[in-house]
Amino acid sequence: MNNEKLNDESNFNSENRLTNKPSHAFIAVSWMTLITGMTAYLIGLFNAEMMLNEKGYYFTILLFGLFSVVSVQKSVRDRLEGVAVTDIYYGLSWFATIAAVILLIIGLWNADLSLSEKGFYSMSYILSMFSAIAVQKNTRDSQISS
Repeated sequence: MNNEKLNDESNFNSENRLTNKPSHAFIAVSWMTLITGMTAYLIGLFNAEMMLNEKGYYFTILLFGLFSVVSVQKSVRDRLEGVAVTDIYYGLSWFATIAAVILLIIGLWNADLSLSEKGFYSMSYILSMFSAIAVQKNTRDSQISS
């Protein structure tokens, strides 16, 4: 019975991959939110009155966070589809994502910024991270469906 259930689930997953291609509207909105979040964060960073090394810190955290969430999304998706992903890579992906968020929190906690600026950076960062996951998912779904 377990083998039958597993076979039914794998057939279901392969059928879903073919029929669940993301719509053009969802793809466009995902890209727009990613660009909006990143642009807002970077414009805020460019206009911030902080030292260049602080700006570099926040810029690096943005890049690190975006890469790590794409890595988590890929690892999770690979595991769901039966593609081999080592536990070390899977764990490191999650660790990097959590570390990126914690580093942003620590940086903002210690920064000499107003609460509205701290909120702005937090929201644009989270928007960018979530959008990067959606863009990665849409890219992968579009390639599988083609």
